[in-house]
Amino acid sequence: MTKKQAVEFLEGLGLSLSEAINMFLKQVILHDGIPFEVKYPKFKPEVIEAMEEAKRISHDSNTKKYGSFSEALEDLDI
Repeated sequence: MTKKQAVEFLEGLGLSLSEAINMFLKQVILHDGIPFEVKYPKFKPEVIEAMEEAKRISHDSNTKKYGSFSEALEDLDI
């Protein structure tokens, strides 16, 4: 899907995928590296907090572990 979207976008600019790739490679050479910043997307503080909590819970030896989702549901009497 990504390639198709990119090709359609580039065609709208009058560029082929090959021309765009060559342009990118020339910029890599001119910049002596990737010509833009590469970084992880920023998450909202509450998302980061939830991820850290999930990591803590998963590493806690007192956390009950289940072999399957149905096993967890049985424990909840659902």
